[in-house]
Amino acid sequence: MSDALLTIRDLRIEGRSDETWMPIIKGVNLDLRRGEVLGLIGESGAGKSTLGLAAMGYTRDGVRISGGSVTFDGIDLVNASADDKRNLLGKRIAYVAQSAAASFNPAHKIIDQHTEGPVQHDVMRRDESELDAVELYRRLRLPTPDEIGFRYPHQVSGGQLQRAMTAMAMSCRPDLIIFDEPTTALDVTTQIEVLSAIRDIVEQFNTAAIYITHDLAVVAQMADRIKVLLRGEEVEEADTRTMLDTPKEDYTRSLWAVRAYERPAKPAILKKDTPVISVSGITASYGTTKVLEDVSFDIHEGRTVAVVGESGSGKSTAARCITGLLPPILGEIKFRGEVLPPNYRKRTRSQLREIQMIYQIADTALNPRKTVGDIIGRPIQFYGGLRGRAKRKRVEELLDQIEMPASEYFDRLPSELSGGQKQRIGIARALAAEPSFIICDEVTSALDQLVAEGILRLLARLQDELSLSYMFITHDLATVRAIADEVVVMKNGRVVEQGAKSEMFRPPHHPYTDLLLASVPEMDPDWLSKLLEERGREDIGDAGMEKMD
Repeated sequence: MSDALLTIRDLRIEGRSDETWMPIIKGVNLDLRRGEVLGLIGESGAGKSTLGLAAMGYTRDGVRISGGSVTFDGIDLVNASADDKRNLLGKRIAYVAQSAAASFNPAHKIIDQHTEGPVQHDVMRRDESELDAVELYRRLRLPTPDEIGFRYPHQVSGGQLQRAMTAMAMSCRPDLIIFDEPTTALDVTTQIEVLSAIRDIVEQFNTAAIYITHDLAVVAQMADRIKVLLRGEEVEEADTRTMLDTPKEDYTRSLWAVRAYERPAKPAILKKDTPVISVSGITASYGTTKVLEDVSFDIHEGRTVAVVGESGSGKSTAARCITGLLPPILGEIKFRGEVLPPNYRKRTRSQLREIQMIYQIADTALNPRKTVGDIIGRPIQFYGGLRGRAKRKRVEELLDQIEMPASEYFDRLPSELSGGQKQRIGIARALAAEPSFIICDEVTSALDQLVAEGILRLLARLQDELSLSYMFITHDLATVRAIADEVVVMKNGRVVEQGAKSEMFRPPHHPYTDLLLASVPEMDPDWLSKLLEERGREDIGDAGMEKMD
């Protein structure tokens, strides 16, 4: 392909394990033209992100390119000097990471980090870059685009931060963008806007893109061609319609055939039973900004309540109120009928122990300097007082519960684990306190379908064995179908609808619930275009695009 912007030939990449180098990418080839989007799909551990980073001439610590070539616009990236790469990266080649929370510097405002690239690469002056950032924020549907850049990363939601990082990657109008799972943290309605904006910018500026994802319905909307990887090897590649309609290989057909896990329905709740958690009339604010208003719902023993809604709807804020991290200004929270102190500092150790949390991004939730044994052992010692051999035995029991043998994982660091394994360690750490109630905050959004299914099955089994109650915060309606008993739908800090799962997926719905259900991507390359046309949004933001020119 002589007119290719990016050409990869016989690329081989190795990772170091102890003193041995093990193959990660095994002779992969790739061609990418300007204005073209290549979708990279495959299971966790397939090598998608490693290949995406190598397309920039970059490898993580402990990883090396052992053979082959990576050529960008005639430049040999494998042998390019550090200065040459520095001049390219951020300006002509940009990267959108999966975890925005782990990618932004928490000590600097978002706008300062956004403008750094354009200013250092002499693309724009600082004032021009700030104005351009606002336009990009507006196109990516960030709230208060004139102001949000002047917040620190921790002052915006995960979905908002992911969109801010997408805007930052676009700031220099690069020739090539690597999108590494850019919409996994986004709710379905926001995802539509972001996918549409990405597609518009690729087309408008003739940008080439590699789109890495485990979401087959999303890649169907974004990619011109799809390449399937398995354990570092190319399975097959074809244009998107051909790949979806007539895949050649059994492995590809198996990916297409994956059906979401759905646990059997549970009997109806006996209303006389005292809820494990009862949220009653909660109103909360950040400073003068009200973020929750009169929120109420109950969670009973052994059951799962899924809380769904757009980014910024109040899902995680409700969880912060339950944990005592954000004391509400009105209302109360009860645990088994007993009112909990609003502030966690005033709760007893027993009350703290009963309510635990599993976080969305395991990379930021696990201390990278501590071993698996230390991470799980800390709450065992803090809440149970166990030390020495007794503590180790309990850690080993928990590792067995999450199906990760202690003999293999006890002394590993988080960096030596896959995404799914890290999430299992987060589950074990929560279980170590022996709680009755666990908040699961988007725990499968960053995982591919097969790994996510394993996590959901594990959580369901643990719930049955230990009579756990879950609050499952999610924007993924497939996850809701899989694990929920009841559903709470939130919008703008309020509960707009709630009820049993069987009722929530059966019309009639609240108009907002209808919007969420209609926004779930389908395995049809024309789905996004049709949906935007139906909603009268096919050319959203063209005026903004002209301004950015």
